[in-house]
Amino acid sequence: MTYCLGIKVADGLICLADGRITSGNQVTNAQKLSMHGGPGAQFAIMTSGLRSVRDKALAYLERDMRKNQPRGYRTMLDAVTAFCRCLREVAKEDREQLEGSDLTFNLHTLMVGALPDDSEPSIFLVYPEGNWIEVDHRTPYLSIGATAYGKPILDRALTYDTSIATALKLAYLSFDSSRFSSADVGFPIDLATYSRAEKRWRKANYDYDDLREQRIWWNEHIKKLAVEMPDGPWNSELRPGSNTAHLTIVSEDKS
Repeated sequence: MTYCLGIKVADGLICLADGRITSGNQVTNAQKLSMHGGPGAQFAIMTSGLRSVRDKALAYLERDMRKNQPRGYRTMLDAVTAFCRCLREVAKEDREQLEGSDLTFNLHTLMVGALPDDSEPSIFLVYPEGNWIEVDHRTPYLSIGATAYGKPILDRALTYDTSIATALKLAYLSFDSSRFSSADVGFPIDLATYSRAEKRWRKANYDYDDLREQRIWWNEHIKKLAVEMPDGPWNSELRPGSNTAHLTIVSEDKS
């Protein structure tokens, strides 16, 4: 399992991918965010699924670029179409053997970027079958892997008009929620941003201790907010010593 996230806001794009790989009782680290294409035509790929399928599909994509698009793809749709073709080729070659070994042909992929002929940045989610969906302004993110834990904070706080600085914080908090609740998600993390104004990618890697201040701040403040939250009707109805005349009292059975 993994956690990979792509965010699209008005200012640009954000990619986040955790680095933990679990296999039985073994835990290792591996990079799940990779950059492809030459200067001025770069795009990011993040994956969740079988590592062997990922590596082979990306190798085929790089071969396609060298052979057919030496200067890089012109649009993200071109890149996605090429990747889907490569993924189907890998499926044709390896699916039967994998399933014969009780392994599911499984690779979910996020493709993120803005290429020379694109009118705006985009994010695509490619399914193992080679079909895809694209992010839209109403739900400005796509995620793969252990998505359930990080989704609520994004749904509540992220919009297309969110600044990229705030979106970076929300991306981290969505990862932190996933890390806290899922043993298969963890540090280190790779983060990348694409500035729409500058047409430039930036990429960095962070380990557990690098984000200690943010982690402690969030833990302290989320507890503080719970304490300061206005009391609900339960305060007068359910707390010890409250008036419970109209409520059912459940007594402990001591028989």
